[in-house]
Amino acid sequence: GLAVDGKPIFSVQYHPEANPGPQDSHYLFTRFLNHVRKQKGLPEQPEYQAPGEAA
Repeated sequence: GLAVDGKPIFSVQYHPEANPGPQDSHYLFTRFLNHVRKQKGLPEQPEYQAPGEAA
């Protein structure tokens, strides 16, 4: 995916809805909501670790 430094923009380079598990794309929604929370001055939630992503 792509991200823009200094802007709340990111993308993915696959079809998140096509992955086999219902939680496989959960981290994308958490990341998006944290961008919204940050813009509104609200506390961010801990980010869900993506499947296969190193801790």
